[in-house]
Amino acid sequence: MKLCFATHNAHKLHEIAPLLPPVFELLNLEQIGCREELPETQDTIEGNSRQKAEFVWQHYRVNCFADDTGLEVAALHGEPGVRSARYAGPQRNGEENIDRLLHHLAGQTDRNARFKTVITLVLDGEVHSFEGIVEGNILEARRGGGGFGYDAVFLPDGYDRTFAEMDLAEKSLVSHRGKALEKMVGFFRAGFGPP
Repeated sequence: MKLCFATHNAHKLHEIAPLLPPVFELLNLEQIGCREELPETQDTIEGNSRQKAEFVWQHYRVNCFADDTGLEVAALHGEPGVRSARYAGPQRNGEENIDRLLHHLAGQTDRNARFKTVITLVLDGEVHSFEGIVEGNILEARRGGGGFGYDAVFLPDGYDRTFAEMDLAEKSLVSHRGKALEKMVGFFRAGFGPP
């Protein structure tokens, strides 16, 4: 079954591709002829995820899924949240985003945070949603050279390594995106698509 992952983010594609069963032929946006930036104008993670998936379905008529992810920090009242990718500005610079986050958390003892991913699947025009959450803490300094986004400062609960210190296979088992994707695959296995 052909299924488009509605993202231009190569890191996300690399992370998700190994997690899908081989019955799926995963397509990227370029392969369906979509080269424009997908709209992300909603004020919630759920809203952005749905907006992107519905845009691809409406314009390209391809079964697809889109995700949106936010880092929600307790001491910052849920920031950066839906603005996580653009926290330091529209340039979407991961290092600058981390710098701004650490600046805002300077002196804070409460460093609890969570990553939240919402995947929206549009299958033959029907919309389905899947959520994944992982709890953790924000470190005071970066650790690890892998991952992307806030991975180098996010330490998931129950682990002694940041996402940036984990290899891709381990991160996928723990991560918010992996959990949301697992729910989507379970949906297909329950009889709503190919096994």
